[in-house]
Amino acid sequence: MYAIIADGGRQHKVEEGQEVTVDYRDIAAGEVFTFEKVLAVSDGSGDLQLGTPTVSGATVTAEVVGPSQGPKLVVQKIRRRKNSRRKTGHRSMYTKVKISKISS
Repeated sequence: MYAIIADGGRQHKVEEGQEVTVDYRDIAAGEVFTFEKVLAVSDGSGDLQLGTPTVSGATVTAEVVGPSQGPKLVVQKIRRRKNSRRKTGHRSMYTKVKISKISS
């Protein structure tokens, strides 16, 4: 059984027991979070429910594992012939969740 959810402008294909990183939310580890925007739900037998745009009554429940950081992005600004260089870095924060239940 899997579902396709929309979160933070992105779509994720999730299954029960899978860990997914979503946009950062200030939620403590161990709390339960529910995704309301479910675009499609499929059970194991091949029956697929597509939403227009969402499947009514379908939710995906997840348990928050904790915050995590993304990869380091290096930002370099160089102006030619002016001996001007600037190097900075950036790491985005994410929230890691574990999918516990898909209900349609």
